Amino acid sequence: MEVKAQDQIAFYLTGQHNGSGLKPLEQGYRPALFARYADLSALRYDFPIVLNTDGSPDRAILSLSGLVDDAVEALDDKDRDRVAQQGYQIEREVRKELSHLGGRTNGTTTDFKALWNAAATRLALEDLTVADSAKRLWDLFKARGELVDVEFALPSRAARHVWSVVQASKTKAFRAKADRLLLKLHGILDAELASSDRGRSPERLKAGIAAQDGTSFATTFDFDLMSRLLIEAKPGIALSESRRKRIQGVIDVLEGQRFYEAPRSQVAQDAKVHSFVFYNCADALQAYKERRREAVDLLKALAIAELEVNGEYRESGKAIDTDSTGAPSHDSIFEDFGIGGLDASLLATLPDYLVCKNSSELSAEESLQIVEALSTGLPIRVVVQTDDLLEPSAIGRATLAVPERHLALASRSRQMLDTAISLTDVFVLQSSASQLFRLRDALLRGMSYSGPAFFSVFSGSTGHNGDVPAYLVAAAAVESRAFPTIVFDPAAGADWATRLVIDDNPSPEDGWPVHAFEYESATHQSCTEQVAFTLADFIAMDDRFREHFAIVPEGDWNDAMIAIPESLRLKPQSLPNSVPFITLIDSGSRMMRAIVNRRAFEETRRSQNLWRSLQELGGINNSHAALAERLAEARAEERHAEQIRALGAAPALTVQPVIEPTAAPAQPVMVAEVAVAIVEESHGDDPYIETSRCTTCNECTQVNNKMFAYNAEKQAHIADPSAGTFRQLVEAAEGCQVSIIHPGKPRNPKEPGLEDLLIRAAQFN
Repeated sequence: MEVKAQDQIAFYLTGQHNGSGLKPLEQGYRPALFARYADLSALRYDFPIVLNTDGSPDRAILSLSGLVDDAVEALDDKDRDRVAQQGYQIEREVRKELSHLGGRTNGTTTDFKALWNAAATRLALEDLTVADSAKRLWDLFKARGELVDVEFALPSRAARHVWSVVQASKTKAFRAKADRLLLKLHGILDAELASSDRGRSPERLKAGIAAQDGTSFATTFDFDLMSRLLIEAKPGIALSESRRKRIQGVIDVLEGQRFYEAPRSQVAQDAKVHSFVFYNCADALQAYKERRREAVDLLKALAIAELEVNGEYRESGKAIDTDSTGAPSHDSIFEDFGIGGLDASLLATLPDYLVCKNSSELSAEESLQIVEALSTGLPIRVVVQTDDLLEPSAIGRATLAVPERHLALASRSRQMLDTAISLTDVFVLQSSASQLFRLRDALLRGMSYSGPAFFSVFSGSTGHNGDVPAYLVAAAAVESRAFPTIVFDPAAGADWATRLVIDDNPSPEDGWPVHAFEYESATHQSCTEQVAFTLADFIAMDDRFREHFAIVPEGDWNDAMIAIPESLRLKPQSLPNSVPFITLIDSGSRMMRAIVNRRAFEETRRSQNLWRSLQELGGINNSHAALAERLAEARAEERHAEQIRALGAAPALTVQPVIEPTAAPAQPVMVAEVAVAIVEESHGDDPYIETSRCTTCNECTQVNNKMFAYNAEKQAHIADPSAGTFRQLVEAAEGCQVSIIHPGKPRNPKEPGLEDLLIRAAQFN
């Protein structure tokens, strides 16, 4: 067995397993936790989703399963059970059809209504009542649009759809405002014309009557006399030439603007509405610069129109540029409108610029352009889709005749993400495609944000994961911390605690998500293991990096093989005495263990460190807060010790008993003895935990769940000090967030490395 362990350690160090009995990792192996997800089409979860075009923006993205559940809940008649059962059958049929398409429609429609009706039609061949159930449920859905699953195009399609919904809401608001202002502005000019000499001329009076009553009355009435009477009876209302010109200019701008669609009668034949969707940031910024004058004119026209229809516009005075009250005239204010730039609240009135890009196509220059665009403060939305998180590093490819398999973990998108957050006024959302439905509110907030927004989405369509569905790949990226979920919302508050949120990640307080894995042993016994899903598990799914793993036959399993989380707690050594492993299943759902070489293991360690840094920014396991808490506790303990020492040093006081003349003798009261006695429990050389202070962080139980265990209050204690090594006690103490584990003295004087371990343990005893 020792020889086998040495072979495994050799593989860890060199990545070579020739003649060692180790087997190569081949296609068909999956992470053990995938065992329960063999057929996604048979499961009910968030996907597929409907890119809904019916209703308010908050219903832009809907879940098929959620729609069916809500519709069934709304049923209240005697056929409810039958309709519900058949509704779930139709849902399963739709899932199967969509999974067969696999994101490659080849011209096949993915319209929600068409897919729903087609599935119902197939099922109705066996039961005619299915058609009735399908129609009744459809009427309750109140949703229309494309039905999409997690596939290559989902990130850009979902982002563009939500952007379109937000822009449609903006268009509706702009039209309502512009139509109201135009109606009143035209009314002002029409009122002046109607009351003027020209407006009351015989020709215009005759034309007006003819338009309303035909020609019979118009030929017999004396319009010359009527015109004289009207002009003499009431003087006309005349606008100043400057105001008439100003109002007409505003009307021309509002009717000729090209930012929003307008009624056909208001737009010239050759005038086309501007496009706001671009393929790169350089084109988007160039378009903004070219349209800036138009934007200034439109925003100025809207402001002037509001003042005019309310009768509040102040024209310039003759001598000075103020009105009769001394307030600055609006002429002087609008003369320099927009020269110093347009603020976010004004720009929010106009459509937002959308740029969709794939990270594989990003050059260094284009990455800089994205950063430049986000730095402008303009309402630009940049969506970067990443398909490959484990792209081999360009360093190894470019410098070596035989390229080394260095990993570049989402390096392109991560650099832009870090920069975007550091700008502090950019809305940032990082999400795997599998999380898009759960993060739909954040996606909508980002698309509606008044400033710039950056969206980084992993599609799960790597092309290097065999037949594993894109949904599972995308979900695995989140679980493994390869692509954690991040929301940074500058509008949420003034500090990091409110702006940065990472709570949407699985088990955000822990280093890795840990799940119960149930399996049947070789002796047909039911067993359960706690299995963490780490970056190493995610890397093992990629067919380009199988060389980093080796399958260990079950007969060669030994104590030197340690699970990844426990291995990461060990102090790095040049010549290790253990090797990390992950748990897999093969194509026959048999459990396997694969050891990991150093390169993949160190990348996993780096990923864990990145996650810990993100936890600190998100206010989880913050080292500064923990240090402040420990210092406060130390100061409190020192003050307490000083009080005890002061009481011990005080001279004894002799107090005579106080005897009442008419009462029985009282017991003497010794004032010096009135104190709280603090007795510390002695543990000798045994290890112990200050259980009452345990924060249930799982760190120690993951080191050794037989040595460390939880009591009924979910607080840790030493269950069996002989169930592990002194090294595990020391490492658990070092990993404890609140420093409550005391290793004591080693029980095995022959344990390797005791000299170093005793030095490390001293600070905790």
